Amino acid sequence: MASKIVLVTGANNGIGYETVKALLQSSNATYHILLGSRSLEKGNRALEALKAEVPNTKSSVELLQLDLTDDASIETAYETVCNNHGRIDTLVNNAGASFDGELLAGRVSLRECFIRAYDVNVAGTHVLTYTFIPLLLKSTDPRLVFVAGLSQITQAAESYFPTPSQPAGWPKKVDFETIGYRCSKTALNMLMLDWNHKLKADGVKVWGAGPGFLATGLGGLTEQVREMGGGHPSIGGGFIKDVVEGVRDRDVGKLVQKDGLSAW
Repeated sequence: MASKIVLVTGANNGIGYETVKALLQSSNATYHILLGSRSLEKGNRALEALKAEVPNTKSSVELLQLDLTDDASIETAYETVCNNHGRIDTLVNNAGASFDGELLAGRVSLRECFIRAYDVNVAGTHVLTYTFIPLLLKSTDPRLVFVAGLSQITQAAESYFPTPSQPAGWPKKVDFETIGYRCSKTALNMLMLDWNHKLKADGVKVWGAGPGFLATGLGGLTEQVREMGGGHPSIGGGFIKDVVEGVRDRDVGKLVQKDGLSAW
């Protein structure tokens, strides 16, 4: 049986890396995984690490240079996959970026913090998906996963974890900021709903997948997140593998979490 072809964006570290590793370790199917990485150097380091961690896999992995902020990079990646494979079976839109830490450090402006987050997490993800849809539609079981964050409107209204409460007065002293990232991830949820609507007649299974509060290294806040109870990224990788392998097929078109559904 032919391997299932899975493209995972932002896969050189964090949840993306752990998703690739979980798929390589899976005994449920054989995969050929396209490890999307903006940096070829970091991507090659990830490949070497995977060879050491999963030496006996029956699946395979291939590095694919992919920068979501660069349309030419996306087009080149598409042509590479089209010429070498002719299809993909699953697209895992995992790549994401946060610039809130850069804002707190004074390295970007407030406007830059938001624009750069939206460029990667929303616009870049949308352009990448739009470009690769023709290859996804050539699959007999097409799957499209958008990796969500702590970004649901109802959750924010009920509990604003992980951002601590603020006393009255201005300016606020904020030591742990996530708002640019979280706004962009809320927009990503809308993007998932729209793609689910557009692709229903094509039989594409679409989800938003919320892996939970994990210490992924995003935004350079790993230690702070870990101190606040953030879990290991492998938790997210295993969860996304389950979505890819059909465990949450009953929840197509929804934002799924490890232990259930997310309220909107």
